[in-house]
Amino acid sequence: MVTTGRRLRDDGWPAGVNTVVVMLDGAAAFQSLEPAGLNISWGAYLGMPNQILMSGALAEIGPRIATARSEAREKHGWIMDSYILKRTS
Repeated sequence: MVTTGRRLRDDGWPAGVNTVVVMLDGAAAFQSLEPAGLNISWGAYLGMPNQILMSGALAEIGPRIATARSEAREKHGWIMDSYILKRTS
């Protein structure tokens, strides 16, 4: 399922779905989810020289993504990122 960060934050994990692609997320909505049993693959500035990629268990990598996202936005003045969340069980 493809959704927005706002919808993920407001409505939670979509029923009956194992994989969610999130775009247009200005506030790192993955932080609003219970991280147990979720993996994330996150990318910012995809295809650009300053591309950033991170992936792993949401419980472990989520805080690092939030920090990297904030630092990148501060450094570049903007950020365009997206991510895929997958249930692990």
